[in-house]
Amino acid sequence: MAKSKYEYVKAFEQHPNLLPNTFLVVRIDGRGFHHLSSRYNFEKPNDRRALDLMNAAATGVLKELPDVVLAYGISDEYSFVFDRSSELFDRRESKILTTVVSTFTSYYIYLWPSFFHDRALSSPMPSFDGRVVQYPSIQNMRDYLSWRQADCHINNLYNTTFWALVQKGDMGTTEAEEALKGTVASQKNEMLFSRFGINYNDEPEQFKKGSVLFRDYGIPSTGATKNMTAEHHAEEREISRKRKEKERKRRSKAEIELQFVDIIRDQFWEAHPWLLTDG
Repeated sequence: MAKSKYEYVKAFEQHPNLLPNTFLVVRIDGRGFHHLSSRYNFEKPNDRRALDLMNAAATGVLKELPDVVLAYGISDEYSFVFDRSSELFDRRESKILTTVVSTFTSYYIYLWPSFFHDRALSSPMPSFDGRVVQYPSIQNMRDYLSWRQADCHINNLYNTTFWALVQKGDMGTTEAEEALKGTVASQKNEMLFSRFGINYNDEPEQFKKGSVLFRDYGIPSTGATKNMTAEHHAEEREISRKRKEKERKRRSKAEIELQFVDIIRDQFWEAHPWLLTDG
């Protein structure tokens, strides 16, 4: 390929790589979704169609990126967890981040008519921003997901109570905010039940727990070799490369499951031990 005198500008490009052997989380968030939800008349406190659209777009990301082993979504936010052994784009942060954000956004806009067939999109179009966070241990990774699910519960309980006060209690938004100021979870639950006959425990699990997407293909066999001698290293590297490629193909063919379950306690992880592994 011919070169020009201007090619020196490539030296200004930077390609930071993420740390090896860490779980990668790409978290995307809707930009200006408060205005977007009002513009398209999303139901309050939860619009199931909007949540289902988020889940469909996230499923598209998992189908296109086999290195994503699990994703968790609430409201206009989704977290995509990459296997710690992933070498996608040589772990270049900018490539991974932009690929996830652009893929999700593309699916979100493409699939919009399937969920909001009576409300055509117009400019400004929905868009998302994102960030990449690295976690060195399984416990760190689980604590991150627990944090997001705890936030889901806290925010949903507040929003459920707030909109009950507005829609059924004939309060203005400012008055409802004042009524909820300083209240704890038990008080919100009592307010919902005593004033409106709403048992929060009966609310849909999707609203209370968020959405968990994962690949359900069973426990992978690693076939790892330990205590190798030096002459076996080159052969093992080749075996490891082939093993990773085989595992990647297996992930791409795996069934993608959507569940609305508790991921804070151990039960989910004990039932799906292949999702977060040390190797």
